[in-house]
Amino acid sequence: MTVDSMIRLIGGLFVAASVLLGMYVHPYFLWFTLFVGLNLFQSGLTGWCPMMTMLKKIGVPDTRPARLVSGNI
Repeated sequence: MTVDSMIRLIGGLFVAASVLLGMYVHPYFLWFTLFVGLNLFQSGLTGWCPMMTMLKKIGVPDTRPARLVSGNI
């Protein structure tokens, strides 16, 4: 998985989890949903995301490695 796909996966998981927690545990968990949404918004404007920085530090690749085509070694 690349950084971009991990960002979408983690963002979706955080939003879904915080909405479910807000519905079944306490409504204050919906503030976390707002935090994630605002972070996605600022990331779209600035191109910088804290989660992206963390994922890169733990070694998640930016792009997928190129595949070898038979005959082109």
